[in-house]
Amino acid sequence: MTAPAVSVAKPPAAGAGVLRVVVTKVLTAIVVLFFVATAAFFLVRLSGDPVKLILPPDASAAQEATLRASLGLDRPLLTQYLDYLGGLPRLHFGNSLVYDQPVSEVLLARVPATLELAAAALVIALVLAIPAGAFAALRRGRAGDSGVMAGVLIGQSTPAFWVGIVLILIFAVQLQVLPASGYGGFTHLILPAVTLAVYSVAVIARLLRSSMIDVLGSDYIRTARAKGLSTGGIVVSHGMRNAALPVVTVIGLEVGTLLGGAILTEQVFSWPGIGRLTVEAIQNRDFPLVQASVLFFAATFVVVNLLVDLSYTVLDPRVRVTS
Repeated sequence: MTAPAVSVAKPPAAGAGVLRVVVTKVLTAIVVLFFVATAAFFLVRLSGDPVKLILPPDASAAQEATLRASLGLDRPLLTQYLDYLGGLPRLHFGNSLVYDQPVSEVLLARVPATLELAAAALVIALVLAIPAGAFAALRRGRAGDSGVMAGVLIGQSTPAFWVGIVLILIFAVQLQVLPASGYGGFTHLILPAVTLAVYSVAVIARLLRSSMIDVLGSDYIRTARAKGLSTGGIVVSHGMRNAALPVVTVIGLEVGTLLGGAILTEQVFSWPGIGRLTVEAIQNRDFPLVQASVLFFAATFVVVNLLVDLSYTVLDPRVRVTS
């Protein structure tokens, strides 16, 4: 008697699974940005009528009606919303009510300053946080660990605008070695970048310390020590690599935090970036500019988080993207 043939389904190709997950994440990101765009459109209109700010207080009703019609604010709200959504795929956000220029041009003029500030702050955060976190993990329970954790606690508890004001008072007013505000050379970048980096240094150092403590207590670390490997070699070759996964996740989130935190920092130091532009747009009720600025920050968060998710398989071979 012949046994019935058993068909074995072949598992889907790894590449197809990765592609499916990437497509799913991209579609999810598009949905998130859609809801952010919708929320920005309706919420910004709760702030009031921009015509009242643009025209002088003694303007007549006819002048207000004329300006409102020229800005397209006299149309039904649903029509404005549909036109707004229709322009998003083409990155057309309309004209700024204050600058009377396409919003995309106004934003692009400010993007380099914000990216420069955020990049400098991220570099400072990594240069300070990684050695501090690793040092605290290796000195767990000792004076060095306590000192680092005390600094981390202070860094996480101190508002960025207060740090900026203190740095201005010390280095610009008292010592007079750095400019207090403005945008120009390298010296103008130091104080705002350090101010923006303080919170990220504390977050990254604290997480790296915890992750390193878990990794250094693993069996393979004890085996490496038994083989006579140096502490530095163990930390660099085994500890840092395996402790990097949660840290990379937080670093990705911190990129968005740095851009968001730039709003206050740019105000304190008069830095001509998107953060300061957003505050001015909110104050002036510049609807198109506020909507585009909010989308810029949201898109940055979404894209960075997507890149972080896809980087897991590179950092840790045990992690595989699954459908």
